Amino acid sequence: MNANQLNHTAQVLENMLTFQQPADAIISAYFRNHHKLGRADRHEIAETAFAALRHYQKITSALRRPHVQARKAALAALVLGRSFNINQLEDILNEADGEKEFLSSLKARKAEFSGSLNTVAELPDWLITRLQVHWEDEQIQAFGRSVAQSAPLDVRVNTLKGKRDKILAQLQTEFPKAIATPYAPHGIRFPDKPALNKHELFLNGTLEVQDEGSQLLAHLVGAKRGEMVVDFCAGAGGKTLAIGAQMANKGRIYAFDVSEKRLANLKPRMTRAGLTNIHPERIESEHDPRIARLYGKADRVLVDAPCSGLGTLRRNPDLKYRQSPETIEKLLQQQQNILQAASQLVGAGGRLVYATCSVLPEENEMQIAEFLENNPQFELVDCSELLSAQKIDLNTGQFLILNTAAHGTDGFFAAVLQRKA
Repeated sequence: MNANQLNHTAQVLENMLTFQQPADAIISAYFRNHHKLGRADRHEIAETAFAALRHYQKITSALRRPHVQARKAALAALVLGRSFNINQLEDILNEADGEKEFLSSLKARKAEFSGSLNTVAELPDWLITRLQVHWEDEQIQAFGRSVAQSAPLDVRVNTLKGKRDKILAQLQTEFPKAIATPYAPHGIRFPDKPALNKHELFLNGTLEVQDEGSQLLAHLVGAKRGEMVVDFCAGAGGKTLAIGAQMANKGRIYAFDVSEKRLANLKPRMTRAGLTNIHPERIESEHDPRIARLYGKADRVLVDAPCSGLGTLRRNPDLKYRQSPETIEKLLQQQQNILQAASQLVGAGGRLVYATCSVLPEENEMQIAEFLENNPQFELVDCSELLSAQKIDLNTGQFLILNTAAHGTDGFFAAVLQRKA
């Protein structure tokens, strides 16, 4: 980290630590406005800014208003999150502002940080209170520490264009650290997160960036050739593409979303992947009358519901400060409404998969319990049995419950429901 990179990081954090906008949007806009910054500069700035988010509880215990003292927040991130020692930073420290003394005081407070759950787990008080309803403090601590680490890069091999073993062997000649994902049968993991967006295998649609947990959802959908499938909240379509490949490009997939922009991002990805069985369609809401034409006709319906995203804190550490008890309550009602609307599309004997990237039982198991109570025409299908039948060695019980500490994936939840014949 040099002085110029530190100054840029401080400018990013002035905005980022107000939590008014998503962190990735802030840093993307900053890099667009400072297009002369090189790749190494961007890497240092981004890594340090996200380290500040991951260690924000400790930083706020030392700085009352971190976004106002953004330069000191950046220095704290280098020491707390990126393992720099003070000697390595001496050349860029401002003695007049007491920066060396500030960093020394951070080291002296190590015992204090380890004695408080919110600084150990790096989670805000509102979230700890919410989690304590369901988890022991040791579980909260393990969760917090696991999502304070940077996520690896996971990709999925498009089975229309290649087989994982062959593609992995090819990639390992360039990226020796690349490994097969332990659960998802088509996944490859890059612990060192190389830039693949210009790699030939990405450009020709052989590889798609997708977390291993997300890849497993397609296996729970279990779509077959010739079926009609609905991805009810398709977004940019990562799971839609996985399902399309699973169906060998046969049959029909409706990709619904309320965002035209997200669906626009899906279209070039479809072309690159060689998929022609996907039909993106923007809807106004889960009650859009255009959905009614599919009532009772779908073989499989996936509801990857809008959620708090608290399972993705490795990638989006700002979410724990941008969410709140109030936003969670709004999401709970929206999730139940969407699940109820999507269920009407499922035909007799058809499958409904509900998923979130949240770790909160209120968004997960409790939503399924409420839905089943009001919809006796559906019954629960055991996720572990569905995965076992596909030779996927992962048993988290009747629900798919992935957490970063145990599985090395983002936090995911999924339940599979079947409409009784």
